[in-house]
Amino acid sequence: MLPYSRQWIDGRDVAHVIKVLRSDFLTQGDAVVKLEKSVSDYCEVKYSVAFSSGTAALHGACFAAGIGTGDEVITTPLTFAASANCILYMGATPVFADVQKNLPLIDPDEIRQKITKKTRAIIPVDYSGIPVDYDGINKIAKKNKLIVIADSAHSLGATYKGKKIGNLADMTVFSFHPVKTITTGEGGMVVTNNKNFYKRLCLFRTHGITKNPKYLIDKTQGPWFYEMQELGFNYRLTDIQAALGISQMKRINFFIKRRREISQKYMSAFKNYRSIKILQNDSIVRSAWHLFPIIINTKNYRQDRLRLFSDFHQAGLKVQVHYIPIHLHPFYRKRFGYKRGDFPYAERFYDGEISLPIYPKMSNKDIERVIEVTSDLIKDLE
Repeated sequence: MLPYSRQWIDGRDVAHVIKVLRSDFLTQGDAVVKLEKSVSDYCEVKYSVAFSSGTAALHGACFAAGIGTGDEVITTPLTFAASANCILYMGATPVFADVQKNLPLIDPDEIRQKITKKTRAIIPVDYSGIPVDYDGINKIAKKNKLIVIADSAHSLGATYKGKKIGNLADMTVFSFHPVKTITTGEGGMVVTNNKNFYKRLCLFRTHGITKNPKYLIDKTQGPWFYEMQELGFNYRLTDIQAALGISQMKRINFFIKRRREISQKYMSAFKNYRSIKILQNDSIVRSAWHLFPIIINTKNYRQDRLRLFSDFHQAGLKVQVHYIPIHLHPFYRKRFGYKRGDFPYAERFYDGEISLPIYPKMSNKDIERVIEVTSDLIKDLE
């Protein structure tokens, strides 16, 4: 069975991890600092703060932004639940803005309509590795004095107008889950150029505790002294995980290049089919191609998607669907009264979407197999 995605671990990764396992520090050593510097250098930002997961990183970013009870934060419904859950963790309310008609990215015009006096921040999501309209979103944020927290879990390595993702929002969040651009097993990162955000992120991931003499309120104690200054969490990444990430970062350019090569082969193979739509780059963005979605474009797209999904699995391709819109989950329906029809473009995209296998370790034979199976199945819809 060929999965829709998976990690690529080789001997170099194993050697890095073994080195840490044989060292004095399995956690709170220097490996996390080295990983943070590697990501900062790659994204051309001043600060990076590692977390135990992408979800923890989102939570940390909301804390650093000062989001709290009574606030509203605008995000997209077409994403994984963590993009909205992190808002709830802070006692604030997620407010959904629909995606664009022809792109699974939050619509700046919809954002404008959802802003109220309670709005504190915007969390746009770079779906599948395609960057959102950062210029449009940042313009709205600046006008309304809002903080932009980019959920870029899919887009490490992507670019917008020639700039790497990570340098286009107040804070940018990456995920290092095994299916992402690089992996630490579980893990995440927040990158920022804002020193105050950086300090609050560091505090939040370590119980709200600091040992840094510069930041202590009571400076009269000895070198053992530390203070809990905020209510934080234990969201630390271990040195074992960081070692894997350091090794993976050395191959990030290859990983991105290979994903783009595979996407180009798919686009060339599927561009003339009328029964599906595919996402493409334009002159402004270059996707990291975390996912390769095809969208069923037939009269009975829901039924056709269901049948195709089953046929793909029977053919040995473990395709996936991304994502069930957040507002359709039972929790959000019950708590906020959402229903089908509230965000029609997000729902339409979801109802027809299938994610094809795409990951760097795919062989050319694997790619040819995906193209052959997909073409055979799509022909029945033409």
